[in-house]
Amino acid sequence: MKFEVGENESIGDCLDRMQKEGYQPVRRMEEPVFEEKKKGRQVEYIPVRQKIVFEGKLVEGEQ
Repeated sequence: MKFEVGENESIGDCLDRMQKEGYQPVRRMEEPVFEEKKKGRQVEYIPVRQKIVFEGKLVEGEQ
C-alpha cells in the first residue's frame, strides 16, 4: 500500500500513520513537483516542492 506525505504533514507523521494502520515502510520514492511560469513566449518549469511516497508492507500478525 502507498502512503503519500501530506502537504502539511511531516515524514514522521506519515510513518506514524503507517504504523497505526499496521504497515511498515519498505520503500521511499521522491519526485519533484513543478510549477509552470510563462515569460513572454518562453515557459519555465520551476520546482516548488518534493512529493514523497512510502510503500508499506503489512506487518504479519497485525489486523
